Amino acid sequence: STWIMFYFQLVIMAGTVLLAYYFEYTDTFPVHIQGFFCFDKAFSKPYPGPDESSNVPPVLVYSLVAAIPTITILAGEVMVFFMRSEGMLEKTIVTADCCYFNPLLRRIVRFLGVYTFGVFTTTIFASAGQVVTGNQTPHFLSACRPNYTALGCHSNLQYITERKACTGNPLIVASARKSFPSKDAALSVFSAVYTVMYVTLVFRTKGTRLTKPTLSLTLLCLAMLVGVVRVAEYRNHWADVLAGYFTGGAIAVFLVTCVINSFQQTKPPPMPVRPQRPESVLGMPMVALPCVESPLEKLSGTQPHRFPVPPDVLILSRSISSEV
Repeated sequence: STWIMFYFQLVIMAGTVLLAYYFEYTDTFPVHIQGFFCFDKAFSKPYPGPDESSNVPPVLVYSLVAAIPTITILAGEVMVFFMRSEGMLEKTIVTADCCYFNPLLRRIVRFLGVYTFGVFTTTIFASAGQVVTGNQTPHFLSACRPNYTALGCHSNLQYITERKACTGNPLIVASARKSFPSKDAALSVFSAVYTVMYVTLVFRTKGTRLTKPTLSLTLLCLAMLVGVVRVAEYRNHWADVLAGYFTGGAIAVFLVTCVINSFQQTKPPPMPVRPQRPESVLGMPMVALPCVESPLEKLSGTQPHRFPVPPDVLILSRSISSEV
């Protein structure tokens, strides 16, 4: 049954990675086409260029999302493993009663595996929201380059719903329709909240009273900074960034509290207590008196019932032998 659950989890992980790949790099899920108002100032910001030219490019965001939690968890688990007493170590059955994972390796694989699953899950949630809503970025009209004369735009209140209204680069236009929620903000906050909860719940030594809040606030500030840069460069609206914050934070809190039990170790079952013979205060063995028959039952001729002496009526075996 252990191997069945192991393969089942591998199938779930593979399906999550595959679904995130289809959302990110294929056209399997087409983007919803939303209309726009003519000369809408909310979508007329200048085009900031591709994401690679941003002050916080996706390569930097993804590298930090992968590196910071991995280094933190590896360092934390090694430190906790060598500081923990031998009696607190846990064992995990893998195939049978004779086979065990090293507890250090087990915790690292479990925490990093759940984190990897959360990264792809956050990507799926953010990509699905972008595809379903089709909300435009602040620079949408600059990327779309609509021909207002051909569309007959004479007023700002005129709403354009034509699918072929844009004359710009189709790839840039499709990217400008994926604004809600912000994927970079969601991934940044997920990574920060997961790492902060790990640091807060695992590091319990006395010397970490200032280290934990300093590290936690630094990670949270970096995650918030990613969303601020996205808004400042006209790549997302504030609503997109806030939705990304909520998505990443909610997934991180759910995985930590409900899936891996707040990074707590599995406590070994208590050892069974073997029954001991009753002994007196002096350490000498106790002997119980035999059962006594009722004299009334002998006179009536009925089957005698034996009344056992209460278990607390005990005498010392040494005293019996001395009287005899």
